[in-house]
Amino acid sequence: MNSFDTTTWLAATTALTGCLWIPYVLDRFRTLGIARTLGNPLPGDADAQSPWARRARQAHANAVENLAVFAPLALLAIVLGAGHTSLAIGAAATYFFARAAHFALYTAGVPVLRTLAFVIGFGAEAALLLAVMGVGR
Repeated sequence: MNSFDTTTWLAATTALTGCLWIPYVLDRFRTLGIARTLGNPLPGDADAQSPWARRARQAHANAVENLAVFAPLALLAIVLGAGHTSLAIGAAATYFFARAAHFALYTAGVPVLRTLAFVIGFGAEAALLLAVMGVGR
């Protein structure tokens, strides 16, 4: 098995998505304090966060929403034997880097490039669907 196949990219994307909460929670520690961060949220807590941290939280939510599309496609590709095709591997790798770029650009407040990264990720999902449907085999 190639070390950079669809399975590897799915695992990497899932791990990335699972860690995207860390920057904005660290900002909560800084802006609200550890005790208040660990307690139940209060009205206005989100407003107390840095603007970049609010954007990071939105980018994380967007990554989770899109993982719900990417992961089943990647799993289908793997189960159906298309996970080792260059189309599936390329699509999964592209998706990973597009999502990482989307998070960074969204957090930094770069609107046009953020949207471009999102569209590239969507295109990668479409390519993965094509791989699942047998294109490129």
